[in-house]
Amino acid sequence: MSQPDDLTTLLIHLEQDGRSPETVARVYASVYDELREIAHKMMDPGRKGHTLQPTALVNEAYVKLVGAARVQWQGRSHFKRIAARAMRQILVNHARDRQAAKRGGGLRRVTIHDEIDGAPERILEVLSLDDALNKLADRDARMAEVVELRVFAGMTAREVAHALGVSKRTVDGDLKVAKLWLLSEFGTQSKEAS
Repeated sequence: MSQPDDLTTLLIHLEQDGRSPETVARVYASVYDELREIAHKMMDPGRKGHTLQPTALVNEAYVKLVGAARVQWQGRSHFKRIAARAMRQILVNHARDRQAAKRGGGLRRVTIHDEIDGAPERILEVLSLDDALNKLADRDARMAEVVELRVFAGMTAREVAHALGVSKRTVDGDLKVAKLWLLSEFGTQSKEAS
């Protein structure tokens, strides 16, 4: 069995010491750059008028992670999985709030061509992608998580395989099937909108 990395040790200590301010600060310093990288990948840097910046997304996600019920942290990749999910939820909630304030306002567009194993370029609204991932999760939870980690956490297929405890071949297969399913789902959505 491999030795835990520094973050894993800090996360375990965080839970053991009752989330002391000192340990919370050390964990934050340890993961900030990774969380910022995830946030930057999730947000469209070319879009003007963002009301939520990557730093704010990182801070909000971190508060959510530290404030969550006790988590049995299983290492860096587990932390990144949970962080990606928290950021996805924050972006979706932010988009819904903006949409409620102004029809169509604040929706983030996501390009899936790089993240979903060579899919033709498609620009998707974050809410549409979230809805599609929820439907996919009803069919195959792991497949939906593979897509979430590729798109929202920016993990490589090898990193996703490690995080989920499956082979890279399994992840590659999940990505191919998910790509086809998502393209079909978005084709259905665009026909319904017409």
